[in-house]
Amino acid sequence: MAQTQKSTKHMVQLGLYTAIALTIFILEAQLPPVLPAIPGIKPGLANIVTLFLLSYQRQHPVRDALLVLLARIFLGSFFTGQMMSLLYSLAGGILSFGVTLLCSRIFKGEVLWFTGIAGGVFHNIGQIGAAAVLMQTSAVLAYLPYLILGGMAAGLLSGLAAGFFVKRMRRISDRAASCQKKS
Repeated sequence: MAQTQKSTKHMVQLGLYTAIALTIFILEAQLPPVLPAIPGIKPGLANIVTLFLLSYQRQHPVRDALLVLLARIFLGSFFTGQMMSLLYSLAGGILSFGVTLLCSRIFKGEVLWFTGIAGGVFHNIGQIGAAAVLMQTSAVLAYLPYLILGGMAAGLLSGLAAGFFVKRMRRISDRAASCQKKS
């Protein structure tokens, strides 16, 4: 395959991953709060795409996962009309990405449930940190224990789902490779 075709295929794949993550994010934004008494806690299912990309690094480098995450944050804020939440999402997303990347390197993408939990918790820490700085008050830190619990639950859900998809993709790749050897 020529380099131009590989590059085009790669861009299309990134576009598809971004579209999947963005669709999940927008659908999730339409859902009522998980816990009405504690606003802001969401399942964070769009993070499944980031976890998937990071655990499949041989095909999708870290840069690709970061690009998909940033595109989802910017486009998601724009499409949902929540531009005020852009800074919170960026702070949480970037901190979460760093921790998720570290966990995926340490655990070699094998313990995605734990990686998801770590990412969920640090996403909320990043958001609360941004809120404390932007609002110039430490009072928002009182909300952190609730967000950590929510981040743990959401991260576990995302991590388990990503683990399921990674296992399925590995089986599909293994089958395809064995079919190619037979031909």
